[in-house]
Amino acid sequence: MSVSSHLEELKRKHDALSTQVETEQRSPGSSDFDIAELKKQKLKLKEEIERLSVTA
Repeated sequence: MSVSSHLEELKRKHDALSTQVETEQRSPGSSDFDIAELKKQKLKLKEEIERLSVTA
């Protein structure tokens, strides 16, 4: 897998997590812990995207 295609995949996952976080935040029964975990995953993806963008 090339770096650019890997970056695109990471961006798609990041966008999907963004949507999931927004949905969970709007849901009255959602857990703060679950939202925090999703945000951590999203941050890790963002950091990986930034790291790969610098080296690409």
